[in-house]
Amino acid sequence: MRYSKLFGKTVREANSDATLVSHKLLYKAGFIRESTAGRYFFLPLGIRVQDKVMKVIEDAMNDAGAQKMITPVLHPLELWKETNRTNTTGFELMKVKDRRGAEFALGGTAEEMFVDVVRNMHLSYKDLPINLYQFSTKFRDELRARGGLLRVREFVMKDAYSFHTSEEDFRKEYEKMADTYTKIFNTLGLKTFKIESDNGYIGGEYCHEFVVESEIGESKYLVNESGDYAAHEEVAKFDRDNKNVDEKEKELKEVDAKRGNTMEDGVEFHKLPLWQQLKDVMFVDENGRFVLALLRGDYSVNETSLKHLIKANDLRPATDDEIRSVLHSEPGFISPVGIKEGKEPIVGLVIVADISLRTVKNFYGGSNKKNKDLLNVNIDRDFKADLEGEIALAEDGFMYKGSKLTVKKGIEVGNIFQLGYHYSSLMKGAQFVDNDGTLKNYYMGCYGIGLGRTLATIVEVHNDEKGIIWPSVVAPYNVHVVGLDKDLEKEVESLVKELEKNDIEVLWDDRSDVSAGQKFADADLIGIPVRLVLSKKSKEKGGVELKERGKSEVEIIKIGDVVSKVKSLLSK
Repeated sequence: MRYSKLFGKTVREANSDATLVSHKLLYKAGFIRESTAGRYFFLPLGIRVQDKVMKVIEDAMNDAGAQKMITPVLHPLELWKETNRTNTTGFELMKVKDRRGAEFALGGTAEEMFVDVVRNMHLSYKDLPINLYQFSTKFRDELRARGGLLRVREFVMKDAYSFHTSEEDFRKEYEKMADTYTKIFNTLGLKTFKIESDNGYIGGEYCHEFVVESEIGESKYLVNESGDYAAHEEVAKFDRDNKNVDEKEKELKEVDAKRGNTMEDGVEFHKLPLWQQLKDVMFVDENGRFVLALLRGDYSVNETSLKHLIKANDLRPATDDEIRSVLHSEPGFISPVGIKEGKEPIVGLVIVADISLRTVKNFYGGSNKKNKDLLNVNIDRDFKADLEGEIALAEDGFMYKGSKLTVKKGIEVGNIFQLGYHYSSLMKGAQFVDNDGTLKNYYMGCYGIGLGRTLATIVEVHNDEKGIIWPSVVAPYNVHVVGLDKDLEKEVESLVKELEKNDIEVLWDDRSDVSAGQKFADADLIGIPVRLVLSKKSKEKGGVELKERGKSEVEIIKIGDVVSKVKSLLSK
């Protein structure tokens, strides 16, 4: 490919809203351009990289026994209604109508579509297990698109769905997919951590994200010192250390407390440790139910865990007005002691206690009255919890099974999780004929990789101050050829043809109106693995100047040795 004819040239500056390295470099190097917010054009260089990322994924999935297919982009809305996902997707569903008035969803994920095609095949246990995958455009009406290709509203995704006779059969495929994903990301030059994560309303114990450690990542996770435990902060476990559990329970007292509304104000006023203060956080769920979360003062609420425990989809903080007018309490002075007594039945308040309340005796905290606190509050004696569980957030430095946890940030590039019987039980006829002749629901798994997000992550990892450094497996071209003297053009063209004849992809900078320095700068910015320079100077030294991207060394290669040398470098 002649650079002079390439659609999408380098530019000196990225657009003003680009803050991440990948966004800036992909824009400046001519790989992408934004259409509307969160939707991108992949220019010729960009689509070549994405196609190669896709090829790595496809080869690995095929090797694992998965089968490629494709579903329509428009999903009949009645399928989403079967599973009630018109209300519970976790993202805003985009809908359209055709001229007949039929309603469709623009696919954000494709569980319903795959279940629909499989159920209409009327399979038996002999046909199982199967793993079906596709590369298709997904639509997410994100509230705020940001980070270039890392959070967008339209993107290509590899999504796969497996169908099984049982959970035991699913577990085998799950492990196979975990190994396959590690292989895929290693091939792409990405070191990933497989971390336990949340499976949303579906629940279940099989759910992992594959993350690449990065300070710009949105996934916060915790790892122990030995590295054999890694979990997203939403599901990470930790040990609650006992504080004063041997202390005798003291008499409950109400005292004057003219203080501010924060936990720090309580510590300062009472001159007692933060861990002994009772933290009371009031929420409201999607059905208007009030939820009082209780935990030790030195812990924070894990809203994901809390939602699972109370079986809610959404939570929001209760307003000051709701706390006063509905619950007859006082912001900053909420207490579980007596909050339910004498209230109208319509309140519907659920009190949820973290297990850390069993590690402390004689808590202090609010009394549901302004400027009044309670001392020596104890669970069971002074109040009852409706539910008790692990609703505290794991944090840096906490311990789990004798090992200290460290918080890290990472970019999620893939995820695998169980669907179980969730979709097959909701969609009528999603059953197979078992060996005893009975109909049974499919047990399912799901496996996803976002291609654009993965591409951007490769750039976040592989770059320097000059530009991108593509791993050879996904580079848009194998070799960047630069000719510096007009009268050597025929020799440069002959070199290009020889490389291409040997299946080496070449981007040839044939421009005659720019300096050598500009050509070299553009080559570094674009990031192709090998740069070859043919000039009078290189000929005088014996051939062609070769430089690997990311290395400073330059060597001279004889013309006749170029092909074998390049192939050797690309095969590393």
